[in-house]
Amino acid sequence: MSKISPYFLILLLFVFACKKGDTPTPVDPPVTPTSFSFSDLKVNGTYTGFTYYGLNNVPVVKITFSSPINLSSVAGNITLTDAAGTITAFTSTLENNDNTLVITPSAALQAITKYTLTANTGLLSKTGSKLQSGITVNLITAVDDTDKFARISDDELLTLVQKQTFKYFWDFGHPTSGLARERNTSGNTVTSGGSGFGIMALVTGISRNFITRAEGLSRMQKIVAFLKTAERFHGAYPHWLDGNTGKVIPFSTKDNGGDLVETSYLMAGLITARQYFNGTDANETALRTDINAIYNGVEWSWYRKDNSSTLYWHWSPNYNWDMNLPVKGWNECLVTYVMAAASPAYSIPKTVYDAGWAQNGAMKNGNTYYGVQLPLGPANGGPLFFAHYSFMGINPKGLTDAYANYETQTKAHTQINYNYCVANPMGFYGYGTNCWGLTASDINGGYTASAPGNDVGVIAPTAALSSFPYTPTESMQALKYFYYKLGNKTWGDYGFYDAFSLQNQWFASSTLAIDQGPIIVMIENYRSNLIWNLFMSAPEVKAGMRNLGFSSPNL
Repeated sequence: MSKISPYFLILLLFVFACKKGDTPTPVDPPVTPTSFSFSDLKVNGTYTGFTYYGLNNVPVVKITFSSPINLSSVAGNITLTDAAGTITAFTSTLENNDNTLVITPSAALQAITKYTLTANTGLLSKTGSKLQSGITVNLITAVDDTDKFARISDDELLTLVQKQTFKYFWDFGHPTSGLARERNTSGNTVTSGGSGFGIMALVTGISRNFITRAEGLSRMQKIVAFLKTAERFHGAYPHWLDGNTGKVIPFSTKDNGGDLVETSYLMAGLITARQYFNGTDANETALRTDINAIYNGVEWSWYRKDNSSTLYWHWSPNYNWDMNLPVKGWNECLVTYVMAAASPAYSIPKTVYDAGWAQNGAMKNGNTYYGVQLPLGPANGGPLFFAHYSFMGINPKGLTDAYANYETQTKAHTQINYNYCVANPMGFYGYGTNCWGLTASDINGGYTASAPGNDVGVIAPTAALSSFPYTPTESMQALKYFYYKLGNKTWGDYGFYDAFSLQNQWFASSTLAIDQGPIIVMIENYRSNLIWNLFMSAPEVKAGMRNLGFSSPNL
């Protein structure tokens, strides 16, 4: 083989180098468009986070982003839905160099309703980049301020509320026993304490000419005849009874016997009716005799549990004293001690009241809350039914004993509750001078004793309306608001429904005997003192309260 010339090798390298340089340069991988982000939010020109309450029915939402928006990508990537998930139509425009998306509902939104505006990551910028993170904005519309019912005088409004609420006990009373059902869904379950309130409501209904005296007497005869044969436990009735049979319906497993507190509410109602039906004819005379026999059969002193220094709430034939709940103040049970002290046959001495109920003064408070000094009870007063249940019959006006002035107590408790709601430290939407009142009531999915220390954003109409004797101006403000402004959601066949939450856009459909009763009765006490005068006129009540150390112009 001949040798290759060095010049030829140089030529080959040159040609090879030229061929290599002619090949295409490799292309870089495609670049993914950068994402863009949320920058600012304004709802009706204001930013307060991502939840807005009290909005008008056509709010304007402006969402600003870090890049101009492709308006055609809004469809499907921006949604406006109500609480049920129903799509609500809106219009969308751009401003601020197309960086700000303006959303406006196409039609007026419903009042007191939560809407959710969502922007998902499919939203595109004009350069095709996607939204980095989704956005959710909660929009809660305000109360519709138009009147839901025609305006009437304040006096006519009070009568209307009493008359409509009365229907719970009259129209919806149990057909066999005549007693009050526990609630509007309770079937045959009747309540002893709520029936005591219902008996006071019955007397009020006769006095207001909602029914005749003869009709009221007939209903009372039915009630008393049933109670004469219903199950009792050392004279005390259970919390719940079967309205057909009179047999106990357990309130809980061990609460299947006597309930002394509920019994005291029932007895207060019966004594009130006895004082009202004071005619000399045979029917009213027999009614009074039967009521006396029922009341005198309650073994109040036996519920001291072996002569201890306090009354006990429950006793069961199966579980004896296992519930082990002493009745101690301050709460809703003052009338339990009054009825026990008033008993001709089974009375308790003053020492039981002092050591058991008053705890030798330990129920005193004396601190100031929201500018008001509270004589008795827990901090901030507790739920408002403390100021209602016992004082449906007991007149607190001018009433004093060694521990408190009860007119001062009831007014202070109510004023604290009102002041708390106005101050609204939890920031719940809707609270204020027209919308207040925390007490035990239904809540969404349950039941709770609402109070300043247990505030879940739920207002119960019974709280403010049953407080008319204590805060007439504030209670009337609440009544007008509940009826005129919220009445399309709060007002029903038996008066006001049990509770509502503007914070959570929730309105109960329930009515409860223990909440409806105080409304009609306490409004009547405010208007005429009727139930107070009747109950306090009972000789046993006068003697019993004096023996416990009470002083009052009514004693």
